[in-house]
Amino acid sequence: MKLLMGLVFCSLVLGVSGRWFSFIGEAARGAGDMWRAYSDMREANWKNADKYFHARGNYDAAQRGPGGAWAAEKISNARENIQRLLGHGHEDSMADQEANRWGRSGKDPNHFRPAGLPDKY
Repeated sequence: MKLLMGLVFCSLVLGVSGRWFSFIGEAARGAGDMWRAYSDMREANWKNADKYFHARGNYDAAQRGPGGAWAAEKISNARENIQRLLGHGHEDSMADQEANRWGRSGKDPNHFRPAGLPDKY
């Protein structure tokens, strides 16, 4: 419900219906980028690679435009809030959020790439 309300609010802020549809499309494709990064992280199962995949997912989503950046931020925040509720460490969550912000800001996600991670990712 919060997602729907957020989309409605953004549509009011953006005003023009063409922009609204563009924003929605960017958000949907950005969510897909986030899912792809998560799936790749699970498939790679590589030690110390989570920050890279966080940064990469956020980077890819933000490259879609304002809707993608918005989706990346909402998904990242929700994921970290859930992990905190499940008892994951505060320091780890803050490091994940830093990687998320790094990627959304347009900085190179390879900054967090661990040595030896296959080129496929």
